[in-house]
Amino acid sequence: MLEKTYRPQQVEDRWYAAWERAGAFACGRRPEAEPFAIVIPPPNVTGSLHMGHALNSTLQDILVRYARMCGRDALWQPGTDHAGIATQMVVERQMNKDGLTRHDLGRERFIERVWEWKAESGGTISGQLRRLGASCDWSRERFTMDEGLSAAVRKVFVDLYKQGLIYRDKRLVNWDPLLHTAISDLEVEQREVHGHLWTFRYPIEGRPDQFVRVATTRPETMLGDTAVAVHPDDPRYADLVGSRCVLPIVDRPIPIVADTHADPEKGTGAVKTTPAHDFNDFEVGRRHDLEMINVLDARACMNENAPERYRNLDRYEARDAIVREMESLGLLDKVEDHVMMMPYGDRSGVVVEPWLMDQWFVDAQTLAGPAIAAVEEGRTRFVPGNWTKTYYEWMNNIQPWCVSRQIWWGHQIPAWYGPDGTIFVELAEDEARAAARAHYGEPVDLTREFRQVHSGCWYWSPCFSG
Repeated sequence: MLEKTYRPQQVEDRWYAAWERAGAFACGRRPEAEPFAIVIPPPNVTGSLHMGHALNSTLQDILVRYARMCGRDALWQPGTDHAGIATQMVVERQMNKDGLTRHDLGRERFIERVWEWKAESGGTISGQLRRLGASCDWSRERFTMDEGLSAAVRKVFVDLYKQGLIYRDKRLVNWDPLLHTAISDLEVEQREVHGHLWTFRYPIEGRPDQFVRVATTRPETMLGDTAVAVHPDDPRYADLVGSRCVLPIVDRPIPIVADTHADPEKGTGAVKTTPAHDFNDFEVGRRHDLEMINVLDARACMNENAPERYRNLDRYEARDAIVREMESLGLLDKVEDHVMMMPYGDRSGVVVEPWLMDQWFVDAQTLAGPAIAAVEEGRTRFVPGNWTKTYYEWMNNIQPWCVSRQIWWGHQIPAWYGPDGTIFVELAEDEARAAARAHYGEPVDLTREFRQVHSGCWYWSPCFSG
């Protein structure tokens, strides 16, 4: 007798298991049929799926099932993403409850702990997708740390390096002072905050009682100033361009340069320039060959480049102390309330620092060329079409992409350093040692690069292809 109430838990698991045994979702059984494929956006192994995953998976399932019904050889490729930073954070939080950090375990034991979590979380995600009835071809399930995928990431990294499209450089990155790693622009949230705008007076060298007034929202970085910039067409400062002012507190002479970055309509029209702590200032510094002085450490505390009395102070403690000292010197002109956008790490929730450091970068501008041409020539089109403009704005203004992360979980960068810092980028350590032997003329000790490749880099390779 048919029950009055449908009880899915008594029916769905049994039938889904039967579908899997029958290979109902498998592709490749009809080679003559037109292929159709969707690669699942791989969920991070950071826990369990949420409502957004359920909606996204349902839409994909509709498309795949429709394609099958139309006689196409349909593949819905399942998989999960190792999600370097996010997954490491989950495991570290678990360890913190026991009073442990990853440094207490060491790298190898910590990685073992993450793999244990992956087995638990990945199994949960696969089970949830099955409970949703997702018609994935589970015989082809992948994980972005599978050996085949890891080999693909290493190969693409090495190939791009040898083509000059990946390189190591000292540039500004988004530094998360809580997670102690570089993060991407997509991992930074811009939040509106109510702060202050401080206007300071910098004495003009050789001109007693003359000053240039600069406004800043970040007094703590002034110790790393290496110039003051004014607009080349600003008549107020025409006679100062080429001269120098004296940076207060550290008493360092710095040049006054003409640069279009300075906005005559904003603040005083003269801007302090700190190339090691501001993305715009970094570009000004490169244009004018300015010194780049980093005054913060990985914790966002003042480092050895600051006067001794400021060293080891938190950035905001240093801010208050600098403002007090500038006031005592009679060089604080005014303080105004100011609304501004501040960058926060989307995972850590702390203010992100533009920080000058050695990292690995991809020449995104060169790689963007063929992608731009594909749209311009009509080989790729956007629906709706208004997104084409957004695409061009993004691609035409693309910056070098920082792909290294200071974490332990993920694809370790295939680079080794010789005794003098020479870099050898190869697929395996034995190949790096052979290259080093050819370079030095004898065997030498090599040090492996400790950084990981950004988890998004698996998109470089056909990781989820057949």
